[in-house]
Amino acid sequence: MTLTGKQKRFLRAEAHHLKPIFQVGKGGVNENLITQIEEALEVRELIKVSILQNCFEDKHQVADELAQGAGAHKVQVIGNTIILYKESENQKSIELP
Repeated sequence: MTLTGKQKRFLRAEAHHLKPIFQVGKGGVNENLITQIEEALEVRELIKVSILQNCFEDKHQVADELAQGAGAHKVQVIGNTIILYKESENQKSIELP
């Protein structure tokens, strides 16, 4: 399933007030980070991840790796912030338009 433009706009608005709960640094993307992001997505459905200055990987590549690894949708990459969405199996709180 791919998100439509309308759904992405809705999710961006929902994510606006969120603070990043994960940071990607010089270690880049690793298994541990992906596992933590999967768990956070199950609880929250929508999260922000910030990319630190010392991360040498391309931010779009980092976003793709995280989304793929966690089985989530990349909603947006804006500045050094990535917004990810994944529908929760047990705690569904966000109704997509």
